[in-house]
Amino acid sequence: MTVKAQRIAPVGTILNEDTIRAVLHEGIGNTLDGARVLVLIPDHTRTLPLPLLFRLTVEALADARSLAFMVALGTHPALSEESLLRLVGITAEERATTYRHVELLNHDWENPGALATIGTISRDEVQAVAGDAWHESLGGDVAIRLNRRALEVDHLLILGPVFPHEVVGFSGGAKYLFPGISSADMINVTHWLGALITILDTIGIAETPVRALIHRAADRVPTPIILAALVVDSKTGGLAGLFVGDHLTAWRAAAALSAERHIVWVDRPFTRALSIAPPMYDELWTAAKAMYKIEPALADGGEVIVYAPHLDTVSIVHGAHIYEGGYHVRDFYLKQWATYGRLPLGVLAHGTHLRGSGTYEQGVERARIQVTLATKISPADCERLSLGYADPASFDLAAWQGREAEGVLFVPKAGETLYRVRV
Repeated sequence: MTVKAQRIAPVGTILNEDTIRAVLHEGIGNTLDGARVLVLIPDHTRTLPLPLLFRLTVEALADARSLAFMVALGTHPALSEESLLRLVGITAEERATTYRHVELLNHDWENPGALATIGTISRDEVQAVAGDAWHESLGGDVAIRLNRRALEVDHLLILGPVFPHEVVGFSGGAKYLFPGISSADMINVTHWLGALITILDTIGIAETPVRALIHRAADRVPTPIILAALVVDSKTGGLAGLFVGDHLTAWRAAAALSAERHIVWVDRPFTRALSIAPPMYDELWTAAKAMYKIEPALADGGEVIVYAPHLDTVSIVHGAHIYEGGYHVRDFYLKQWATYGRLPLGVLAHGTHLRGSGTYEQGVERARIQVTLATKISPADCERLSLGYADPASFDLAAWQGREAEGVLFVPKAGETLYRVRV
């Protein structure tokens, strides 16, 4: 299989509107005429020119029988009507007029009635995919549940960016199905498998066990899938590349370009990093990406400071469980499974992803690096969560810049660019 339509912008430039329009028309224009189409899109925690892409996609699908856009939330909080309109860049008046034929939906992951079971991934399959990372904590068979709307249309169109990703290696593609519009079952298993493997052995690697598990689940989806995979220019937020085709080949092409554009290789590890989480990350559940993308570039004993003075919430959905489990290295949970195994696997995965690699021996936890929050989350809460605290008002950001030679990294917009040390 090959990518049906694609464009890659020269380094330092972005694709213009006419080029994006041409690729979308070439890739999906006539293919979906007369079809009922569901378009899967990300929420506000991903950088991309979604208002432009929304308008051009609606234009390219003008002859579709019906058209709906669904935010592939995974377990993120649902967006309000106002937030949905802001996400796709239209006004309430435009929704009632120009775009009255287009539905805007949230994935209703907490509603069992909104989900349909389309198959099962057996324990043996999970074990085979996991390989050496297999652990009994992954459990038994995994039900493959998907939002019903994906089964009630003629075609699925996935429209989303590809970045290095802590759980799956590179984001995008079929990840918009699992976990994007799936149930918590698949979310928990995939995220915990990623945690067992660890970020250091996952992030920025295209073909990972978690990606393989997601693709196995996608193979069970009966609705035809087209992918419009985006590679975003980190500096401008415009598109550096656009690939339209089947979800495997288009994603692989985008992941290859993302590896070129979104990974910064350094010659030696840093001892400290100030990693600024932008306002689009409005809870620690997502702002933790400001740590994930930095850990591979930090020396043992180093420190990453997640600087987000706007942030006051650990997680709207998962906060209670996170406060129970705290943030700890993987083996802290595994070796105390009787205590922590009752918590959702996805929460434990988040807990060890943010705390990073380390050991737990004879009741003593030793994390490879220190993780410090400079946020509105209180010192007491940071201590309870086993994270460091720093007052964000005490930072002179200018004093952190230009100190790479001293082993200090300053990242002005963290979360999507991966830093790694050359081997």
